[in-house]
Amino acid sequence: MGFLKEFKEFAVKGNVVDLAIGVIIGAAFGAIVSSLVADVITPLLLTPALKAAQVDKLDALIWNGVAYGKFLAAVINFVFVAFVLFMLVKGINKLKKKQEEAPAAPAGPTQEELLAEIRDLLKNK
Repeated sequence: MGFLKEFKEFAVKGNVVDLAIGVIIGAAFGAIVSSLVADVITPLLLTPALKAAQVDKLDALIWNGVAYGKFLAAVINFVFVAFVLFMLVKGINKLKKKQEEAPAAPAGPTQEELLAEIRDLLKNK
């Protein structure tokens, strides 16, 4: 039973759960970006180039037997994912910086100061 208990402790740690959530959200985000590239960007921006190459979809681009259209689609996906993640991290860093710049609450008296006050009050009695 020790192995199962150890595995349970590992599996329910906060970091493991956070990682699992990140992977699931990342997969969903990847699907959104793939759809954006395939369904929006390719038809709007790359239509003239695709018509010149006489293909309907980016994935269908083939030159000398090499299907470079799939590679091009993967590169476009990567650029968009990297850009969105960059903007996300930049926003988070900006929020963290604002939180760090916020004035700290005035610190109360230290333990030594309180003890000195108590000592002085006891002396005066």
